[in-house]
Amino acid sequence: MARSEFYDDPDAPEPNSMVVAASAVVTDEEGRILLQRRRDNNLWALPGGGMDMSDSLPGCAVREVKEETGLDVEITGLVGTYTDPRHVIAYTDGEVRRQFNVCFTARITGGALTISDESTELRFVAPTELAQLPMHHTQQLRIRHHLERRDSPYLG
Repeated sequence: MARSEFYDDPDAPEPNSMVVAASAVVTDEEGRILLQRRRDNNLWALPGGGMDMSDSLPGCAVREVKEETGLDVEITGLVGTYTDPRHVIAYTDGEVRRQFNVCFTARITGGALTISDESTELRFVAPTELAQLPMHHTQQLRIRHHLERRDSPYLG
């Protein structure tokens, strides 16, 4: 299923669903950030996804990281909340969603890096190399907020 992202676009389709989601900035011992190249739009992104009815938000982030990367993680903090109504995601099955995303920080506790059916590549990326990767600006915003080492989470 393909995915298209719109931001502040008057031609974007009208949303027909709201999805609560969690993502995680997972870093290695060198401070590099784990990213996945998404199969549905070929862009780089943090691991994350929609919350299940049985999840807590931190639990959702832990589950999604495991499903998408094979790594076990522990949540260590909160980057922020991302609820911008100008960001719309459309899928080829007709779903057009707004997403309420809570982005956490996490550290690796186990597992083995493994590509899932949702991605084509996984990579730990140094902050200095991030600008070279094709990435939606909403993902860049979350990473930038993480790298700023803010005293309080971003609320937006």
